Amino acid sequence: MNLSGTLKHSLLSSNRGKHWKDHSELAAAILSGLLVLFAWYGESHWDPPIYIGIYLAAFLIGGYAKAKEGITETLKERELNVELLMILAAVGSASIGYWMEGAILIFIFSLSGALETYTMNKSQKELSSLMSLQPTQALLVTNTGYEWTDVSTLHIGDCILVKPGERLPADGVITRGASSIDESAITGEAAPIYKQTDGEVYAGTMNMEASIVVHVTKKANDTLFQKIIHMVQHAQSERPPSQLFIERFESLYVKGVLAAVSVMLFLPHFLFGWTWMETIYRAMILLVVASPCALVASIMPATLSAITHGARNGILYKGGVHLEHLAHIRAVAFDKTGTLTKGKPSVTEFIVENEKDKQTCLAVAASLEEHSNHPLAESIMNYAEQHKVNTVLIESVQNHSGYGLEGTYDGDTWLLGKAEFVGREEAAAFKSQHEVDFESDGKTVIFLKKNQKIVALFAAKDTVREISKKAVRMLKDQGIYTLMLTGDNSKTAKAIAEEAGIDQYIAECLPDQKLKEINELKKRFPHVAMVGDGINDAPALAAADVGIAMGEGTDVALETSDVVLMKNDLRKITQSIHLSKRMNRIIKQNVIFSILVITLLIISNFLQFLDLPLGVIGHEGSTILVILNGLRLLRN
Repeated sequence: MNLSGTLKHSLLSSNRGKHWKDHSELAAAILSGLLVLFAWYGESHWDPPIYIGIYLAAFLIGGYAKAKEGITETLKERELNVELLMILAAVGSASIGYWMEGAILIFIFSLSGALETYTMNKSQKELSSLMSLQPTQALLVTNTGYEWTDVSTLHIGDCILVKPGERLPADGVITRGASSIDESAITGEAAPIYKQTDGEVYAGTMNMEASIVVHVTKKANDTLFQKIIHMVQHAQSERPPSQLFIERFESLYVKGVLAAVSVMLFLPHFLFGWTWMETIYRAMILLVVASPCALVASIMPATLSAITHGARNGILYKGGVHLEHLAHIRAVAFDKTGTLTKGKPSVTEFIVENEKDKQTCLAVAASLEEHSNHPLAESIMNYAEQHKVNTVLIESVQNHSGYGLEGTYDGDTWLLGKAEFVGREEAAAFKSQHEVDFESDGKTVIFLKKNQKIVALFAAKDTVREISKKAVRMLKDQGIYTLMLTGDNSKTAKAIAEEAGIDQYIAECLPDQKLKEINELKKRFPHVAMVGDGINDAPALAAADVGIAMGEGTDVALETSDVVLMKNDLRKITQSIHLSKRMNRIIKQNVIFSILVITLLIISNFLQFLDLPLGVIGHEGSTILVILNGLRLLRN
């Protein structure tokens, strides 16, 4: 995979610009609120020019960003928007002497906009994380030796040398050498895969053990890693139907209010015989009471309260829209490794030929594994440590890449590795003798051989979290369908799915296949969530209605997701769904109440029952009530 220097520069520059903008808008909103409080205090202590000047400063500081945004969008889209209406309502309020009411309108709207900008304008960060994994240089094999070249200049048919500890710069096929390849960046699976001549390898994966020569089979822009980036971009650019509805409603609402105010400025004078002063006065009241302050407060305080509630309980929501969608989730897709499972294999069984030799066998196996960086090696060493078995000095250790380890201890030759390494027939006979078949349970079996005889075996498995089992059961109790997507083989996937209680599993999934399965799931269920922790989950997380990442997951997964479980507790998904339902219920109460109050105030104004002070009390009172109702979400 390769991204051009121009794209990298523009992306990083854009991120820096957005970072500054996020903080400046939020700071302006907070400063505006402080000025409103300061001026309100000054009304009873200072002369009008002083506190009016402070209110005016609150108008300018808090309203500048929204006024600029409203005017710019109006000119660009040729559609009126709520930003413009709020500014006009605030100015109208101030024009008839109600500076505080106008300033409060500015503050509430600017704060909600600043928080939305701060939490939502991070969609490009995962691309920067992806780029950090992608080499920009490759060691090209030439007729005269080796030559460093830019990845973007590689052509199909070129041969490149990849040394141990380096990431592959391009997709290709191994033509010389053999090594274990860590493909967790692509498949999400923890265990490296041993690959030799004619084995297919991918850009962004890690060469673990030995130098290999790779024949390039795809151009830089066509690699699997590059496709992941394109899929994330495409999935995030799609706007949900609810967002399109809000945009249409916004324009219609503003047009309706402005049209009503325009008519109110002159029609009652000719139709009802009102004086011009009374007509203008009623028009200004209409502009104040019809402003969507209560409607805005119906959603934002409730949403922020719910988000705060989640944060207290280890759940990070990146926006209210994602929290809202959780109430409608009918299916949840899980990644396996690191999500349902612990992400690291651990020894589940240790069987020896002679129980008297158990401690010696474990000591020798752990000592051999000290010379390997394979995840299974760590599991055996941890197992020995848990059983308080000390390692011993092994001589002449040889690492047979992809197969196992060989060494000498106390004059005996010891082999530790897969069945092919110690002898397939002897391994089968040992398992048959002890009546075990761990492979059917999705476990990896490692044999220990002393001289010419197998003396022990280890069975290791990436175990399912107990919390995962409870979480899946809680979701199914609510009638939510569960699916597991994994890059692992079918036998292992089946064993894990059955243990976790998952309804359906799909094995051997690459990132594009996970994305495809999510899209298929969305055809069967109206709202779908995806839970993952790896780079390979990023496209699926972005495509799902709600993407949920584990807190210990990769930066890409964390940035792509909509919800982050900070404590890796999958039971929090059910808690989030319950919180979402509470929030949606309170928001509906607030919206209905706000619309009824606004309607009542507008009708009272037309009937000349309503004076401006009562209009402000009704308008601001309804705002306070819906805010207090929303704050109930802070309670557990």
